[in-house]
Amino acid sequence: MSRTDVPTDSRTAGSARPLIAIPARFSATTSALRHAAEVNARALVEAVWRAGGEPASIHPAAEDVPGRLARFDGVLLPGGGDLAPHRYGATDTHAAVYDVDDLQDTFDLEVARAALESGLPLLAVCRGLQVVTVALGGTLEQDMGGPAREHRHLTHPVAIERGTLLEQATGTPKVDVSCYHHQRVERLGTGLTVTARAVDGTVEGLELPGAPGWFTAVQWHPEDTAAEDPAQQGLFDALVRAAR
Repeated sequence: MSRTDVPTDSRTAGSARPLIAIPARFSATTSALRHAAEVNARALVEAVWRAGGEPASIHPAAEDVPGRLARFDGVLLPGGGDLAPHRYGATDTHAAVYDVDDLQDTFDLEVARAALESGLPLLAVCRGLQVVTVALGGTLEQDMGGPAREHRHLTHPVAIERGTLLEQATGTPKVDVSCYHHQRVERLGTGLTVTARAVDGTVEGLELPGAPGWFTAVQWHPEDTAAEDPAQQGLFDALVRAAR
């Protein structure tokens, strides 16, 4: 059954919340749980909920990813640890690279490719932007140059290209963003275009002109301030609208 063949009285009914898949992140420790866990940031989940979506964490098992995604209306690729440098052709690993997980990498890359190829609406955040870059053959700068240059615990202005999906979602050509990353795009993946940059030239937004479905990616964490900032919440609103 194709996505268009789903009966109108099922999940696609007008009153139903679009189902948004969010790949879970592995966590070694979590409060009140006795074991390692699979998690997503509460702020991220709540931003999807405010937008009218039904957020659903999905287990990072790289089995029949396109088939598993077929039941969803949209995908949100969240932040997380670093991708293994060998995923983008690097032969060495910078000392600052952290929280690499082979299964997480494999799954996220498959999710990005499957969503883009199928036209499933996709919002990629922080690590998610980097995943899409690598999935399309791009590369990353493994470290931006240490604490004086990285974008961690930092709020800074970003200039957004006019006429992009990103500008439509945020409603503004310039926005202050909350960042937490020490890596950035080095070489763009095939077909990707830059939609936003920081003052230091860091790529902060990407889109894929001609993609079969709605897609935008940001290097920052819109969920950090979405509850108070309509521009940031607008990204989640746009994802859920596209998922409808």
